[in-house]
Amino acid sequence: MIYLAHTGHLQFLGLIAGFLAWILIVATSGHNEWRLWRVADVPVITSGVAWVGIWRACFYSQVLPKPENCQMIAISDSFAPVEIPVAQVMMVLAMICGLAANIVAALAMRMVYFSVEDRRNMRLLFTLGGILYLLTSVLCLVPLVWNMNSVLNNNTIDFPPDFHLPPAPAHQQIGSAIVLERTSLFVQRRNSTLHAGVISQCRGETKLSLCSLTDEV
Repeated sequence: MIYLAHTGHLQFLGLIAGFLAWILIVATSGHNEWRLWRVADVPVITSGVAWVGIWRACFYSQVLPKPENCQMIAISDSFAPVEIPVAQVMMVLAMICGLAANIVAALAMRMVYFSVEDRRNMRLLFTLGGILYLLTSVLCLVPLVWNMNSVLNNNTIDFPPDFHLPPAPAHQQIGSAIVLERTSLFVQRRNSTLHAGVISQCRGETKLSLCSLTDEV
């Protein structure tokens, strides 16, 4: 049986990057700063800045009892614009899909480094891992673009009174959560190409590599 451990280093680096990207997805989903609102003439918000995420909206205040004040945004809240509940659903799906992609990719790499006798499913695992990475990137892309568009258009949100937030900021900008998501999206798409590319490279290749993985079983 052909020893393949020396041929899978790029895919192994991709697996590490995939786990890091998944951590970024989790961090992005829970991050408050999807939208950075600059507010004026709101005495309660003494910092003049509010952070609007997909799960909650927060601001600092020296007037209210707590310095940091956050209110949860539920998926069923009628005041939330449609891109926020959509982002809630799609980011949860992205976390699940990204975790599945990493598990599948890890199983494929386990076969490369440790399996000698049975590699019949290795090519299938690499393909499935690539597809899952691609699906994860799509699930991240939709809320990313939609929320960026809302920020650039300075869209309003009609918050309830207990949020202490105006319906429209004086100015708003893209928050750091969007930057994290863009980084994760880039890594997931690169991993999709890297893992699925194992199959396309096998066509017509004769040297010993991952493409030989089914020839010896």
